[in-house]
Amino acid sequence: MTEFQRFAIYHAPRDPGLAKAGAQWLGWDAVNGIASPHPTLDALPRPLAELTETPRKYGFHATIKAPFALAAGVTRDDLAAALAGLAQDVAPVDLAGLEVAALGNFLALRPVGDVTALQAMAARVVEGLEGLRAPLTPAQIAKRDPDSLSARQRDLLTRFGYPYVFEQYQMHMTLSGALGEADRATLLPIAQAYFAPHLTRPYPMDDLCLFGEARDGRFHLIHRYALTA
Repeated sequence: MTEFQRFAIYHAPRDPGLAKAGAQWLGWDAVNGIASPHPTLDALPRPLAELTETPRKYGFHATIKAPFALAAGVTRDDLAAALAGLAQDVAPVDLAGLEVAALGNFLALRPVGDVTALQAMAARVVEGLEGLRAPLTPAQIAKRDPDSLSARQRDLLTRFGYPYVFEQYQMHMTLSGALGEADRATLLPIAQAYFAPHLTRPYPMDDLCLFGEARDGRFHLIHRYALTA
C-alpha cells in the first residue's frame, strides 16, 4: 500500500475524455499515477510544461476539502470509512456546465450558473470530516499568508485549515500557475478551444474522490465514492 503524507477530498472528472484532456494539459495523470505527455498546441506564450508547473502535482481536480494530515490516532482506513458513510448521505450535484475562465491571476475550469447546491455539498464534506484532520502548524498557517486574507478567511483557516470554504468556496479546476496579464490573455482562448469538446452540459458531480499525497509531493486518486443520498 502506498504511503501518503496528506489526504484530500477532490472532485475528479469521471468522463474519460475530459479526464484525459486535463491530465495531458497538466502533465500528470493522478488516476493512473503516471506522467502524461502534454498536447502539441500552437501559439503558446511559453511551453505548457512551464505554464502548468504549479498545479501539476495535484492532478486534474476541483478541491472539496483541501489537503490535510490525519489527526493523531486516525488512520487511512478511518478516513475511508468516514468518507464512504458521508457519501451515502450526500446527494449528487448537477452544474449547468463548466467554462475556462480566469480566476485571479490563473486559469481554471469554473462552474456556470447557480452554485448553491454545490456550496452546500462542499460544506457538508468539510464539516463532516473535520474531526479527522490534524490542526495546522504555525508554519503551515504562515504559508497561507494570513495577512493577505480577510478576517473571515483567517477565521476559516484557523478553524478548518483552509480559508476558502462555505460562502468563500469557489469551485475550480486549476489549469495554470500564476500568469502575467499578457500570458493569461494569450493562453485563455487556447485553453478554451482545447477543452471545449469535452465540456458537457449539464456537468455532473456524482462522487467524492479520496486523493493522497505521496512522499514526492504528487497526488494520486485512491478511491471514488458515489454520492447516493
